[in-house]
Amino acid sequence: MDVSEESQRCGVVAIVGAPNAGKSTLVNALVGQKVAITSPKAQTTRTRVMGVAIEGDAQIVLVDTPGIFAPKRRLDRAMVQAAWGGAQGADLIALVVDGKAGLGPKMEPIVEALVHRSERKWLILNKVDIAIKEKLLVHTQKLYERVGFEETFFISAQTGDGLAQLKTAFADAMPQGPWHFPEDQVSDATDRMLAAEITREQLYHQLHAELPYAAAVDTEQYKEREDGSVEIHQQILVARPTQRAIVLGKGGQRLKEIGSKARAELATLLGVKVHLYLHVKVKEDWEDDRFIYRDIGLDWVE
Repeated sequence: MDVSEESQRCGVVAIVGAPNAGKSTLVNALVGQKVAITSPKAQTTRTRVMGVAIEGDAQIVLVDTPGIFAPKRRLDRAMVQAAWGGAQGADLIALVVDGKAGLGPKMEPIVEALVHRSERKWLILNKVDIAIKEKLLVHTQKLYERVGFEETFFISAQTGDGLAQLKTAFADAMPQGPWHFPEDQVSDATDRMLAAEITREQLYHQLHAELPYAAAVDTEQYKEREDGSVEIHQQILVARPTQRAIVLGKGGQRLKEIGSKARAELATLLGVKVHLYLHVKVKEDWEDDRFIYRDIGLDWVE
């Protein structure tokens, strides 16, 4: 694509919302490939993920933030701080609302915080393919009365409904200025961080309700071999021996399956052969380890 620097436009869109509103699915769909992990389980995104989408002469830097909720633990507080940190200095804040689940108490702190923010604000009603139309209009009306959004979009990030119009509107709203990233760059996440996220996604997909949030994936080693393939050693941290047994599965079969799926997806994303080595470690207080926070891209919050 040949876009002259004089005509380039570039800006930052912060995607905020309650856990499980479909923010990561939306960012992946707009970028055109996977940059954020998704899971039916709420609070999957822990850090600020940046996806880069291009539409015409505009580069749209999408900040997919962790779902904002009432924080109870240190990890929760760090995630919520990352979410609002992602909105800092954005050209536009897009509130994504689960059109099927509606407003509910989880939305209250977000709406309240948005009222006091000076950035331009757009409303995105997601999952319209499975939502009741009358309820969507009621949610929209209530949110407009509280926040006063500039624009509203009805989309389904899953099916692609309304995404083309949304992407064009984002592009039109971007200010004049040079692109922040090279044309072929789709995210600011390092391959090392991406590797940890893909394994963590497999943990959620395969263990569902069996595994609580007390799990993290730490990429201890990431190196390129002479033949061009990549060797990755990762540690899955859990808080209790019972959780270790769940992750391992009978005869280590569960861990084998997690590794096999994560390896295949990483090979596709990285475009090279991947050698992935996983082991599970019980570390009761991993949520109080500053180094783990650094490795998963969160700031330490007292």
